[in-house]
Amino acid sequence: MTITLSAITGGAQTGFTTPGYTPTVDFAPTNAKQWAITALTGTQAGVTSHSASSPFTVTWIKPANYRMLGQPNPVTGRVKEIPMNRSQLLVRKGTLPLAGQPYVVSSARVIFDVAAGADTADPANLRALISCLIGALNQMSAGIGDTVVTGVVG
Repeated sequence: MTITLSAITGGAQTGFTTPGYTPTVDFAPTNAKQWAITALTGTQAGVTSHSASSPFTVTWIKPANYRMLGQPNPVTGRVKEIPMNRSQLLVRKGTLPLAGQPYVVSSARVIFDVAAGADTADPANLRALISCLIGALNQMSAGIGDTVVTGVVG
């Protein structure tokens, strides 16, 4: 299965009405897939879509080299070290630090550290981890936006 991105229904945010985002395939760094957000839907006053001076991108970054699980100890049956394979979801958005100033890129990053071997030994629990993460992000979307803007964790 490949990572793909189509029309995005945005999470609830204070002051937005039915936010949506149109991704377009973009060139990405090595070991990554990237999309530029080229159009907006709903009411999002003051929000800009992707441009050279104000990027709005979503990037999926996979490990450059997947690490494998080592051999168990012949006496104890335990694997000494469990390596992690790190994938990341990075969203970048040009933001104005002050009226009249050039855009500066702000970003949010979600990191997936997956134990080598868990992909085959326990895929159901990995899927549950991701499902819960996405559900929590959707549920907390407006609260996270309010906290980032106000600095108050209510």
